[in-house]
Order: sequence, then structure tokens, then C-alpha cells
Amino acid sequence: MGRMHNGTGNSNKSSLPQTPKNLKITDGNDVEYSAEFADHADLEALARANAANQRVQSKRNK
Repeated sequence: MGRMHNGTGNSNKSSLPQTPKNLKITDGNDVEYSAEFADHADLEALARANAANQRVQSKRNK
């Protein structure tokens, strides 16, 4: 038979996050971008990302 888990185990794990709060990226923009190294595919992806951000912002404002 297996052991019953009633939440009285090691409570230290839940209080120790893997990544410190000051190092977490909260806005999702974790990619560096350099226009001098950009090719056509990069510029297309940037344009699509900007269009998606504008759609999200317009939906939030409604």
C-alpha cells in the first residue's frame, strides 16, 4: 500500500522558489533585438508581434 499524503511533509520546499523574484521576467519580453543584425524574417516576426500586442491592447481597452 502507498503512503497517504496529508500535507504534513517537508514544508520547506514550498517556500523555496527555483528562481528569485528579482530575476523573474514578468512582461514576457526576454529576447534581445538588434536592428543591425536583423534579417527579413526577424523584421516580419517583429511586425507580427507588434500587431498582436496592439490587438491585445485594443481588446483590453474595450
